[in-house]
Amino acid sequence: MYVFYLKKKKMLTIITIVVLVLLLLSTWWILWRQINVPTTAEPYYQGQDNKKQIAFTFNVDWGEDYLSDILKTLGENNIKATFFLTGRWAKKCPDHAKKIVYGGHEIGNHGLEHKSPNQMNEQENRHDIKLAEKYIMEVSGTKTELFAPASGERKDQVLEAADSLGYKTILWSIDTIDWRKDKTPDQIINKVISKAHNGAIVLMHPTEATALALPSLIKDLKDRGYKIVPVSKILPLN
Repeated sequence: MYVFYLKKKKMLTIITIVVLVLLLLSTWWILWRQINVPTTAEPYYQGQDNKKQIAFTFNVDWGEDYLSDILKTLGENNIKATFFLTGRWAKKCPDHAKKIVYGGHEIGNHGLEHKSPNQMNEQENRHDIKLAEKYIMEVSGTKTELFAPASGERKDQVLEAADSLGYKTILWSIDTIDWRKDKTPDQIINKVISKAHNGAIVLMHPTEATALALPSLIKDLKDRGYKIVPVSKILPLN
């Protein structure tokens, strides 16, 4: 009986140790995944680099005074770009939004009111994107599939919300910072040319400096052998 009791006690000890080890391993696995496994909805900072192509993107929540000049320059050079519109801008400026569509340009989603996506939870981000999609669709007839979060904010809940709605999140590899009032056309041109690379995504806005910079910028990039295309043309096929 004494021997049986010792064996039983030893077996219980072994089982307890095994259970504790399994609990520790499962806890470690959960923590490791939280720290090391990235979101499944990683954004695109640039496109494929196997072709000498560059994408022009314009985030639009204001600036309609300069939009016509930008569209005219793009049209004269037979260039298609990607315009990310906020829902409120599309609703406020339907005629300008339609001009972008009629120009054959790609339309993307820039959220509803340019509020901070990082300050919203995943459900709020989905609601924001869907409302913007609705207003853009009503004005342009285009169902958006690309999303540019306001201010480039990209916390997990932002990326996961976009991904859950079937969107690809687009950021950039060249930021012209043209929204700053002290930016000159030459500074914008020099910034893009100095950083130009295959698959680059160039972030711009409809500002006076950008409108003035575009003719020379396009010529300089073409002289260097680059083709300027919408974002979707340089993304990996998946």
